[in-house]
Amino acid sequence: MALALCPCGRVDARGRPLAWVACCGRYLDHDTPAPDAESLMRSRYSAFVRARRDYLLATWHASTRPAELAFDAGVKWLGLDLRQHRLLDPTHAEVEFVARQKSPGSPAVRLHERSRFVHEAGRWYYVDGDMP
Repeated sequence: MALALCPCGRVDARGRPLAWVACCGRYLDHDTPAPDAESLMRSRYSAFVRARRDYLLATWHASTRPAELAFDAGVKWLGLDLRQHRLLDPTHAEVEFVARQKSPGSPAVRLHERSRFVHEAGRWYYVDGDMP
């Protein structure tokens, strides 16, 4: 049985896509905190792909977390392109990425965001983001 590949697109040293269990699965399926903002952003993308509301809300900073989170029916996530990861100081980071998605009956769209993250109590949290 082949291992499921991680939707975030992370690859190993040889350029081969990582399996779900060796990549974002360890964060979504277990209570293992992402070690850095980039890993958290990748795992949050994977959570959108897998419609894991619980993980998305748990990794969203309380100061900006929505009360509810709904998923658009039929959305297909097409890929993630990491543009930049910057550690601003030990507790703040930014990650710029482009995620592609397609809704039924609509053309594919690109979500380009520069996201802000904060590290508190041993965990990274998504705070918010801007469209550059």
